[in-house]
Amino acid sequence: MLEKENCGLILVDIQGSLAGTVQHSELFLANTKKLLQCSKLLAMPVIWLEQNPKGLGATVPEIVELMKGADAIEKFHFNAMFEPQINKAIKATGRQEWLVAGIEAHICVYQSVLGLLNEGFKVDVVSDCISSRLQSNIDLALIKMRDSGARLTSLEMCIFELMKTSKIENFRKILSIIK
Repeated sequence: MLEKENCGLILVDIQGSLAGTVQHSELFLANTKKLLQCSKLLAMPVIWLEQNPKGLGATVPEIVELMKGADAIEKFHFNAMFEPQINKAIKATGRQEWLVAGIEAHICVYQSVLGLLNEGFKVDVVSDCISSRLQSNIDLALIKMRDSGARLTSLEMCIFELMKTSKIENFRKILSIIK
């Protein structure tokens, strides 16, 4: 079971025009926004990544708006763990479990998940908060990530798992976001 005191969220490359061309882009963005809002209400650290922002564009405004006061960490490797500043930021949180969301599922999400697993972290891929341009690439990425040791979850599944009870602080706020 996920524990909010030991869990963080990594947002992978939700940038530029690509974010609008992935499968079910509106639903993907809406779910990812909900995941981010709930994670913040649960006081979880969020690591926000951008792949070559000069080439791919900045993170989409709906995510930037929710990340006020934080900066994206620029990367060039598809596997975020190969970037020393990202590796250091993740380890500095002291968290051992990570939710992963973002695009593209079969490239940067997949390689970053494998990088996290190789570093000994537990990883839950939020399946309705990842996407790619082709559905077949999403399907293949999920299979390969699961086969490599990542767990699969969904927005609602992971948030309710993290909350554990309706008596948690911010339950009503979180419920209103999810529903």
